[in-house]
Amino acid sequence: MQWKVALLTASDKGSRGEREDTSAQVIRELVEEELGGQIVDYRIVPDEQDEIMAAIIEMTEYYQADLVLTTGGTGLAPRDITPEATLKVIDREVPGLAEAMRMGALHKTRRAMLSRGVCGIRGSSLIVNLPGSPKGVHESLMAIMDQLPHALAILSGQHGDHNA
Repeated sequence: MQWKVALLTASDKGSRGEREDTSAQVIRELVEEELGGQIVDYRIVPDEQDEIMAAIIEMTEYYQADLVLTTGGTGLAPRDITPEATLKVIDREVPGLAEAMRMGALHKTRRAMLSRGVCGIRGSSLIVNLPGSPKGVHESLMAIMDQLPHALAILSGQHGDHNA
């Protein structure tokens, strides 16, 4: 199955056209090459909670994305509020994915422990917060890539969570 994937970048500079969105390019390549996914929506919004929330809601409800991958806004800076926005729109958390991303990246850089990204479910969509750097995106997404098809199949009702 080809999964419908939406990409959301939270970046003040990116939304003003002052910074190239290289992290989203890394995500696009990994989604297409590793997951076989189809990008159904892509946008850049400023680090504003309401705009991030609205984008996630539209991506899950209007575009019916199976997977929403966010990049940016997961650090410690005052305007890094992507996890808070995500928590307000999800139905349930999937903490194991966020933990696995941090653990996978921690082997490469000790700074991975500073990432506050969360993962969760909204309806039948999986939302995953990734760091803002291309390197962080790659390390984090590859740490969970092998589990995404199974998670998405469960969410889409293709098979139960205990099937082999």
